[in-house]
Amino acid sequence: MMTNAGTVLVVDDDQHSRTLLAASLEEAGYRVELAEGGLAALELLRAQPIDVVLLDLAMPAMDGEQVLEHMKADAQLRHIPVIIIAASDELDSVVRCIEMGATDYLPKPFNPVLLRARISASLASKRLRDLEHLEQVGRAIAAAGVAEAATFEHARPGHFQRTARGVPAPEERQRLQVRELHIVIDEARQEQKVAEIIESDDFRLLRSQADLLRSIINGIS
Repeated sequence: MMTNAGTVLVVDDDQHSRTLLAASLEEAGYRVELAEGGLAALELLRAQPIDVVLLDLAMPAMDGEQVLEHMKADAQLRHIPVIIIAASDELDSVVRCIEMGATDYLPKPFNPVLLRARISASLASKRLRDLEHLEQVGRAIAAAGVAEAATFEHARPGHFQRTARGVPAPEERQRLQVRELHIVIDEARQEQKVAEIIESDDFRLLRSQADLLRSIINGIS
């Protein structure tokens, strides 16, 4: 059994279905959260980290399509993988959900082996995206730090003195210089934090796992 496999949110108004799905996922090592409706699901998603959502289509009050629509409209939720759970007579709704950005589809009654395969594939894609996003953030912050440092180099007091004509009063110049200093200091602190993350053992482990996932995904495709 796997540990730390990820957190799955099961959204289904049918208690029997929730229980079966939760039992199968917990047996595979996943942490499971349960929601019996769309509103409860959105509250959970905004309250704690979720890696994958198993979303039933046919629910009262707020159905699966509406939940998915809310998720895709929310910048904090739109990148969470969503696997639609639906009966064979709901294929039209499934197609609409896939077009809206759902990751995959699981037919009812669900097959435990297929369920775990769908979850595993969705988690692999999410972790790869999370790692690539972190690397992009690190590069962006580093580039911003260099740009701000260069800007501050041109904004030193000597430069202001050489270009005194047409510039604001001395008090305003001083405020500008202090503002530039604050920007550089803040960027330097962010750059240092990112550097510490990138050099950490956890980040190296994530990077090696991402390389392995890339090779697996390339092999499948």
